[in-house]
Amino acid sequence: MRSKASFRGHPIHPALIPFPFAFLYGAFLFDLAGRVAERPSWWTTGAYLGLVGIVAALIAAVPGFIDYFNTVPPKSSGKKRATKHMLVNLGAVFLFAVAWAIRGNAEVVPDSTVLVLEGIGIVLVTAGGWMGGVLVNRNQIGVDHRYARAGKWNELRIRPQTGQPTVVARSDELQVDQMKLIHIDGQRIVLARTEGGYVAFEDRCTHRGGSLAGGVMIGGVVQCPWHGSQFECRTGGVKAGPAETPVRTYPVSEESGQVKLRLPTG
Repeated sequence: MRSKASFRGHPIHPALIPFPFAFLYGAFLFDLAGRVAERPSWWTTGAYLGLVGIVAALIAAVPGFIDYFNTVPPKSSGKKRATKHMLVNLGAVFLFAVAWAIRGNAEVVPDSTVLVLEGIGIVLVTAGGWMGGVLVNRNQIGVDHRYARAGKWNELRIRPQTGQPTVVARSDELQVDQMKLIHIDGQRIVLARTEGGYVAFEDRCTHRGGSLAGGVMIGGVVQCPWHGSQFECRTGGVKAGPAETPVRTYPVSEESGQVKLRLPTG
């Protein structure tokens, strides 16, 4: 799934997270070393690193929130993991903020409470980073992989036309085996072109909820990027597991150079 918070196709959130990692780790290590060695300049450095780390973490969180609400597939195992990732990292930032508040001044020696809070925060930051790596490498959040003749990532948000089919593309917009993700009426639907014409199906693998629009389509069969489940695009039938349930399909028609999608009523 291509990141919504990106610059020239490059996700912003992963590019920012090394900064709070470095600052917060540095804050804890300088505070601990300064306390043990009784070096005021070290724990003062640790205090300022903690403050900068909190600010850097909040800045990095902004594109993270954008991707959480707009990129991570809803009702999926990836969404659950992303929620844990968000809460754990926010918890770490909160602990460092509390530690700074208790301390009150950068020149004050960090007491045991401050060091314990920062230590727990480091554990949470590490766990959150691990989950973030899984989101990228396993759930492919922010990964815009391309396959042969896939074309550029194509996404559209549109309101349905009341009582009639909704125009979702031009007839010549997609080539064979290309897909387009459509957000319509609160649903995520994939429009795809096969050798036999246009088809539409739900953008949710029935195994763990992965985005099929972020997968690969060849010969009228789409493959989920998470665990490799395959579905026949026209009927939604399962071609290969681990999925066992077909994906939902939607009627599509071509008229006067336009592709129209009809959503079921009721």
